[in-house]
Amino acid sequence: MSTRIDRISEEVRKALAEAIRSVKDPRVQNGLVSVVHCEVTNDLRYAKCFISVLGSEQQAKEVMKGLKSAAGWLRREVGHKVQLRYAPELVFELDNSITHGAHISELLHELKSEGKLGEEDRA
Repeated sequence: MSTRIDRISEEVRKALAEAIRSVKDPRVQNGLVSVVHCEVTNDLRYAKCFISVLGSEQQAKEVMKGLKSAAGWLRREVGHKVQLRYAPELVFELDNSITHGAHISELLHELKSEGKLGEEDRA
């Protein structure tokens, strides 16, 4: 990808994260929503936005429904903030990488504490 597309993707991510805070849909307001990454196509018509939701699986589904419902308004807001000829159509995808990373960190912490227990038993 070109650096121009990368810069535009980052600007879309920032604008979307700011716009999501203003969404009045209670499904979106109930969860802790983060925009992890955005990928804008080369023709600048579509932006695939990876969304992370901190909470239960049900909350994540509700947040995604709320975001899809507010996609038109969010597109308009992003279009105002990012000065492009066309505002990209936003496609939302749920990203579980933060939850997955937290789970792996928890497992590593458990293994580390078990290793210390094993060392104390040998002494």
